Amino acid sequence: MTDTRRRVKVYTLNEDRQWDDRGTGHVSSGYVERLKGMSLLVRAESDGSLLLESKINPNTAYQKQQDTLIVWSEAENYDLALSFQEKAGCDEIWEKICQVQGKDPSVDITQDLVDESEEERFDDMSSPGLELPSCELSRLEEIAELVASSLPSPLRREKLALALENEGYIKKLLELFHVCEDLENIEGLHHLYEIIKGIFLLNRTALFEVMFSEECIMDVIGCLEYDPALSQPRKHREFLTKTAKFKEVIPISDPELKQKIHQTYRVQYIQDMVLPTPSVFEENMLSTLHSFIFFNKVEIVGMLQEDEKFLTDLFAQLTDEATDEEKRQELVNFLKEFCAFSQTLQPQNRDAFFKTLSNMGILPALEVILGMDDTQVRSAATDIFSYLVEYNPSMVREFVMQEAQQNDDVSKKLTEQKITNKDILLINLIIEHMICDTDPELGGAVQLMGLLRTLVDPENMLATANKTEKTEFLGFFYKHCMHVLTAPLLANTTEDKPSKDDFQTAQLLALVLELLTFCVEHHTYHIKNYIINKDILRRVLVLMASKHAFLALCALRFKRKIIGLKDEFYNRYIMKSFLFEPVVKAFLNNGSRYNLMNSAIIEMFEFIRVEDIKSLTAHVIENYWKALEDVDYVQTFKGLKLRFEQQRERQDNPKLDSMRSILRNHRYRRDARTLEDEEEMWFNTDEDDMEDGEAVVSPSDKTKNDDDIMDPISKFMERKKLKESEEKEVLLKTNLSGRQSPSFKLSLSSGTKTSLTSQSPATNLPGSPGSPGSPGSPGSPGSVPKSTSQTAAITTKGGLVGLVDYPDDDEDDDEDEDKDDALPLAKKAKFES
Repeated sequence: MTDTRRRVKVYTLNEDRQWDDRGTGHVSSGYVERLKGMSLLVRAESDGSLLLESKINPNTAYQKQQDTLIVWSEAENYDLALSFQEKAGCDEIWEKICQVQGKDPSVDITQDLVDESEEERFDDMSSPGLELPSCELSRLEEIAELVASSLPSPLRREKLALALENEGYIKKLLELFHVCEDLENIEGLHHLYEIIKGIFLLNRTALFEVMFSEECIMDVIGCLEYDPALSQPRKHREFLTKTAKFKEVIPISDPELKQKIHQTYRVQYIQDMVLPTPSVFEENMLSTLHSFIFFNKVEIVGMLQEDEKFLTDLFAQLTDEATDEEKRQELVNFLKEFCAFSQTLQPQNRDAFFKTLSNMGILPALEVILGMDDTQVRSAATDIFSYLVEYNPSMVREFVMQEAQQNDDVSKKLTEQKITNKDILLINLIIEHMICDTDPELGGAVQLMGLLRTLVDPENMLATANKTEKTEFLGFFYKHCMHVLTAPLLANTTEDKPSKDDFQTAQLLALVLELLTFCVEHHTYHIKNYIINKDILRRVLVLMASKHAFLALCALRFKRKIIGLKDEFYNRYIMKSFLFEPVVKAFLNNGSRYNLMNSAIIEMFEFIRVEDIKSLTAHVIENYWKALEDVDYVQTFKGLKLRFEQQRERQDNPKLDSMRSILRNHRYRRDARTLEDEEEMWFNTDEDDMEDGEAVVSPSDKTKNDDDIMDPISKFMERKKLKESEEKEVLLKTNLSGRQSPSFKLSLSSGTKTSLTSQSPATNLPGSPGSPGSPGSPGSPGSVPKSTSQTAAITTKGGLVGLVDYPDDDEDDDEDEDKDDALPLAKKAKFES
């Protein structure tokens, strides 16, 4: 087991004079070669990384506070603190620091402060202690000035605190308080206020134990009523004795526990209500007061936890139907505060606390409470349930699955007796409270939705060798609970538009959709089966017609999450039910408005285009192209149409597609410099060395049978010419403009280069400059043929066949054509032969 003595939290003081938590780890001391000295090392308990590496400087002032805190400064504005889990560990490290600096470990500070004058330091070291004035009415002002002057110096504070402890001075001051009140000596009462406030700022646990004792605490509060800044004194004692009432929901037999509860309440009241808000300079001086309250709460929780009779009576009365509503509310509020106190416990103590509550039956008790009509009681029970879910969601899941199994067994027996089982599962109660939240802002529903999300999150589910919690719990959830969650959605989407479209209903449905979207992302076949079998997506898309934009966007986000999975089961379901129709309608109804709805819908179609989801691309173009073809401020829909045309072209020419796929296996991109060198070689070749129409090939390629390579290409080109003549009349009748028609460039490449070019009249898109009769088209007199679509080049080099098919080759083609214009006619003809 890990040694908790050396377990610490590392803190640094930020610019706002607030302590920032830098992490939890284990501290050790040792010699560090890099720092050339003994150093403090803190390694994170999570991953072992180094949180702190600090050399113990002989001249650094280290302070030990509250028995578990060591504070020091490493630079002018860089303060550090180590907060220990146990006093023993703090003492061990403090001894190491004192050993390095040659100090006695009994001191609470190892060095004098640098801002003290030499005279002050000499006085402090030479004087054995601080002598306090006699405790008399006439010397109250002198005492107040002494306390105020001691606060800036840690050494003087230390000596003042020791003097106050040793001489029983606080009790003498409180006696003077009674005298001043009896004499109505306001000036003396004002001095006492300053004195007691200054004693709080000394930050000493020993002094607090005296001040917060049963006999002194009310007098201390009385002194703090007489603030000189106020015209009239406060009435804190009157509030604590007459207004505030201590209620024992369950009788507490332990007098020590009862006294501790009273003390903690009063000290908390002093901190929150009596003491003035501390200044930036005083803030850290009250750290011991915070610690005093903290440890009192820890002690109270521990004492209650050990009292089995108390907890047994508590849960018995909570679940007893005879308990009246007022009493039950008090019990639930006590349990809520009890759980809130537990947040102050260390992790291992908190584990023991919640295990005790679980063994006592807190979850069955909550189920009973949540089933009641009292709204306040249910709200407090929800808070308790949130503590349990945040602490250990697996414990809650295990309980609800066992409960479901028991209900199933009972239901089988009741079915045989023809009796209906009306028991409601705990998790379904939570869902029903979420759905039935009466708050217009749905504050409770948002909280419950967060708890449900935690429960169904596979990330915090455990797995064992035999079973997985994920499989078991999700199977249970989709069988017993999902229909309850989707009930308001299904009830509100029976028509083409939402049945109820008020703001509160829209908020609720948005919460349900958020949880369903989370399920789509993190669950697998469970949610898929549920959506397809229950036709959930069609119902969700009805909400696209809502007048509330946030709800329509939630519905769209749900569909976008499904499409993002690229799952063909989902895709077939979407196509079969024509589930793009509500989205297209919403897009068209949105008109030309440039808003989130417009952008979100376009992004969804753009995702389909970029990811090349073929089935959805074909479905959208075949069914909704006429509605979308006029959208030209983005290229998304034209890009989808192009994808569709390419798919159809491959379907119409399966042999070409198969040839492409075969050659694609040998695809390679040649270096641009190599291509330039080959072109230069070709231009430098003497025309006399070549016969007309003869390609120059490398010796290694001469052994290849050219017919074997060219046979499928020539057959393909013949088919293309036939198809061109058949479609020519159709193309001439078409008056379209836009993207130029695709072309195919087939070339044989080796040491020298020749090419065979053919223009194919594939179907033109709107706006194609390749349309007949348009300027610059292949059919226009005097124009230069250009290719702006994909080019396919078959190249052979040294026996290697490769297909180069790059959309970015358009610019290169234009450059080649410019070069062609500058060539001599003989070479140009030979190059295009």
